Amino acid sequence: MPLPRTRGTALRQRLAELRGPEVPAKALDARALAALAANPGCARRAILDGAGVNKAALASALGAPSAFGQSQFALTRGNAFEAKVKADGGAELLRLVHDKLDRSAEPPADARVPDLTAAGPRGRTARTELELREAAAHPGAWTLLDHPMLALDVAGSPAFLEPDAVVVHPDGSWTVVEIKSFPLLDGSAVPAKVGAAARQAAVYVLALEEVAARLGAEVAPAPRVRHRVLLVCPRDFSNLPAASAVDIRKQRAVTARQLARLTRIEDIAGALPEGTCFSPELPAEELTAAVESVPATYAPECLSACELAFHCRARSRQEGAVTSLGRPVRAELGGLTTVEDVLAAARGEAGDPDDPAVAALRRAAALRAEALEAACR
Repeated sequence: MPLPRTRGTALRQRLAELRGPEVPAKALDARALAALAANPGCARRAILDGAGVNKAALASALGAPSAFGQSQFALTRGNAFEAKVKADGGAELLRLVHDKLDRSAEPPADARVPDLTAAGPRGRTARTELELREAAAHPGAWTLLDHPMLALDVAGSPAFLEPDAVVVHPDGSWTVVEIKSFPLLDGSAVPAKVGAAARQAAVYVLALEEVAARLGAEVAPAPRVRHRVLLVCPRDFSNLPAASAVDIRKQRAVTARQLARLTRIEDIAGALPEGTCFSPELPAEELTAAVESVPATYAPECLSACELAFHCRARSRQEGAVTSLGRPVRAELGGLTTVEDVLAAARGEAGDPDDPAVAALRRAAALRAEALEAACR
């Protein structure tokens, strides 16, 4: 929900102060919003993304430059594969949508592929919505929107998003299509990569739902946004496309909750010391203090999703935080938050013996001691 005008204006001014004087905001994209959903408890990432801070430049200024991002080779390969999938008016792409998601419909023989060219992101967003309205008003045909532009309200400001494709089915429903360059081996892909693609697609689904809600006042019934998206990847080690239907209901719910949390980002900003600024132009000591004033929730998964991951990992290791060992380990240890606490509990020097985590650690330590004693005999 958009913020009230006065409240939203005050928040935008506050976020501009945090970003730094005359520093342009870095626009949020689907990857950034999906990464927020992957680590919803990280206040540091929330405030930096909400303020439009360039985290790559920030990481370099902190002395922990990030290797985050795709190589130029991977981008070139991905673009070539996407062009192959969409060749001939998207015939192969539409065939995959029909085969995996809508076999009951007529095969997509003559699909509409409208031109979405317009000036600027707002113009492209309006053009996309116009074509979706046209498709909703005339059901019964397939429509392929190639690189449409969608807008999603984030903390009172629009984030412009560009999915690979959106397909309108003959029944008027909409499907998001994600085209990736990682392979489907024997019909499946690396779960972490599929999860990242699903979170990104969930952002597009939320943006489409906003469009559908607006069109619902004009077209009855309102268009339905499908919660099963199509993931298209190279088959095995070839350049031939294969597809898999991915249910993103869980990712959509998590992303929606995190975006709702972002609309209350003034709570995080209000807790910061007066004069806090994240401009990479600041002296290293001052910048480090500003970043450290916001709590982070580091986990190894951040290395593939956040430009500040190396900085946060170094701090997490210095503090001995168990989160640096991964979220599953952190979940098993309950109230033991540091490696020092864990070792002390295992040695019997600290911790409540009735705590299941402490009891398990002491049992494990006893078994280890017995194994070492037996090995020394």
